[in-house]
Amino acid sequence: MTSTPSAFLSRALDAPGEPPLRPLPPVVAELLRSLEAPPRLAAHLRAVHDVAVELADWVGDRYPDLAVDRDAVLFGAATHDVGKTLHPEELSGPGSSHEAAGRDLLLSHGFAPDLARFAANHANWDAPATTIEDLLVSTADKVWKDKRLPDLENRLVRVLAAASGREPWEEYLALDDLLTRLGADADHRLAFQAAFPVYQ
Repeated sequence: MTSTPSAFLSRALDAPGEPPLRPLPPVVAELLRSLEAPPRLAAHLRAVHDVAVELADWVGDRYPDLAVDRDAVLFGAATHDVGKTLHPEELSGPGSSHEAAGRDLLLSHGFAPDLARFAANHANWDAPATTIEDLLVSTADKVWKDKRLPDLENRLVRVLAAASGREPWEEYLALDDLLTRLGADADHRLAFQAAFPVYQ
């Protein structure tokens, strides 16, 4: 007999939120249900994924010539902390054990290495092979709670300026405006996450 996901997990995945949060990609929601993921994790992933949609769409509109794999960004944001199913203590305290664990978990469930990598590297945006997709996932993982990291944002600005041919200061102002707007809803997203328990 298989167990069913808790009511808390179902609500974390399906409740609209205030303001409304987009649902996770169906393949990710199904994975979280099959793992009986902590409800708070599901709520967190929805909040970060929702911000990632805004970031990816803004980049797509403002930089039409910049090749960005939007689906990879959204998958990365939706799964970046999936390793916390194995390390739930890191939902309420510090720790990085979930990073490699998340990548390995995704690989074991048949996801491609190019998608599984976000779980392992979302906290490391200084690596030489960091892509625009990595930067967008990392940025979403910070700005969902209105946290701003100049080093991360400057790296993203350099990529955007190179793609547009505009001055870095112009790209910084545009990005700052977007991140400020996204950060304005942080309290609602934090409240949504806090409404769900770490354990089933």
